Order: sequence, then C-alpha cells, then structure tokens
Amino acid sequence: MDSLLSFLTNINVIFYIVGYVVGGMPFGYWLIKIMYQVDITAHGSGGIGATNVVRVLKNIDPAKAKKIGTLVLVLDLVKGVFCVFLAKMAGLNFAAQWMVAIATILGHCYSPFLNFKGGKGVSTTMGAVLLLIPVESLIGLALWAVIGKGLKISSLASIVGVGTATLLIFFMPKFLPAPINIVHEVGTQTPMVLIFVFTLYKHWSNLLNLLSGQEGKIL
Repeated sequence: MDSLLSFLTNINVIFYIVGYVVGGMPFGYWLIKIMYQVDITAHGSGGIGATNVVRVLKNIDPAKAKKIGTLVLVLDLVKGVFCVFLAKMAGLNFAAQWMVAIATILGHCYSPFLNFKGGKGVSTTMGAVLLLIPVESLIGLALWAVIGKGLKISSLASIVGVGTATLLIFFMPKFLPAPINIVHEVGTQTPMVLIFVFTLYKHWSNLLNLLSGQEGKIL
C-alpha cells in the first residue's frame, strides 16, 4: 500500500495522469454535442478531431463547418502545449516531459471521457512536441497547413507534418541549442520516432486509401 501511495504521489506520475486527462478532453465531441445535440462519434469516421467535425458539420451547418473545425484544431493543439508547459514549469526533466507529451497524445486518442475512444491525435501531437522540438515542429506544422489547405487531404497533411518533424530531428539537433535539442534532452530520437509510428498506426487505413488513390478530401 505504501509503495502504491508513493507511486501515485510521485510528481512525474501525477503529471502523466494530468497529461492523459487533459489530453482526453474531447473538445470536438463536446462542442458538437452542445451546439447541435449530435454525437460526433456516431458519424463520419467517428473521430473527435477537427477533420471529422468539418466532415459532419458540412451536412448540418456548412456555413460554420470550417470555423468550428478550426476552433477544435486549435483547442486540441493547445491542450498538448499546455500539458508540456506545465511539466516544464514544474521542473520535470526532459525524459518526463516527453512522457507527459506521449500521455497527452494517448489521452486524446483513448479519451477517458468517451469510454477510451477518441481521435487520431495529430493536432494534440503537434502541440505536445512544440515546446520540446520547436523548430522541427514549426516546420512540420507549416507543411501540415500547406498540404491541408492546398490538397484538402487531412490524412496526408497529418502524416507529412509529423513525419517531417520526425525526419528533421536526425539532422537539425547539431545546429540547435541544448534546451531545444532532442539529442541533448534525452540522448535519443526515440520518443519522437515512437510518436510518428503511433501516428502511422492511427492513420493506417487512411494510408492504404492514399496508396490506392481512394482517400477522400475534407471538403
């Protein structure tokens, strides 16, 4: 009992739990439920992220679909930033900060508020790693936005955005100062590589559709 209490009161574990719970806040689900009395998990892809919000709303309220979708995207991104920011302010080491980021992403994808269902986690992923690898993340975010706006294929934009940030961590650290250098932070690129592998896992069906030319556009 004492060991369990000690584990649960460990500052790192507390922040992992906070990250998971905050990451699990399903803003897309809540907004659509409150505004339209619609359960978004029962429509479209069943996801709670911005893409499915836009997909569902274009049939319900097309005039507001993009605006609400953008709001959900920002909220999902901010919760990722928020959790890692708190971990930094609390003085957690970089390894723990990366674990908080991963817990936040898992929270979004397997939300405790939705019987462990959720979204694909890309907005939350980009937010969660933004303070850890800011240069690589901003480049990934830029590509994500350009591809998303230009081609309107959310899955492709997501894979390229996270994939680019992951690829860059193998080349850019030598040019970056220690506080934003993943190799200095944790001595390995593994945390971001695992996040990218998880992104591919969550987008596996989309990836197969992309390869066969059957992936649909957002609008």
